[in-house]
Amino acid sequence: MRRDLRRARRALSPHQQRIASQALCRRLRQLPELQRARRVALYLPNDGEIDPTPLIAWLRRRGAEVYLPVLRPLVENRLWFVRYDSDTRMRRNRFGIAEPHTRFGAKRQRRLPAWALDSVLMPLVGFDGAGERIGMGGGFYDRTFAFTRLRRPAPRLIGLAHACQRVTALPVAAWDVPLDAIVSDREVLRPQRTKGRNDDGR
Repeated sequence: MRRDLRRARRALSPHQQRIASQALCRRLRQLPELQRARRVALYLPNDGEIDPTPLIAWLRRRGAEVYLPVLRPLVENRLWFVRYDSDTRMRRNRFGIAEPHTRFGAKRQRRLPAWALDSVLMPLVGFDGAGERIGMGGGFYDRTFAFTRLRRPAPRLIGLAHACQRVTALPVAAWDVPLDAIVSDREVLRPQRTKGRNDDGR
């Protein structure tokens, strides 16, 4: 399933990708979680992932700081979050994904612990109408945000995907960290388990 869904998103033309990104960002700008956030993590698209980067200018105009995930060099399958500015030095990690260079950009004063983020936009490989999702299979986000099952306050976790990545149903794994919302270019899904929170997503 992962292979088929990744193939589907890679098959989108540059024009389709651009239109989808614009529609996605319009929906994201309406989310209370992002309207009030001051520290937001997102990702640079890779492998056909839907592109959230047009949101960066809007976030910065609001005075929010933007962070990118970085593979932690000494901890397997965990993420750092490093502030992303116009002068941030970048490099390719072992998966070929651009991230702040750990020698320059990931210095302690530029890093933020996962619990201190307000909202996290993460890429998905697939999702269903119940709000279940699958990622690339490495478990980076699940391990990094496992603490959210027990700890509050915690970042609002928002999965992003193209509408073509929606499937009928997905299995639930015990280690899957629940998301607060899933946003595509066509819809915003609020998983049933998050109902009962306040209107600001908490």
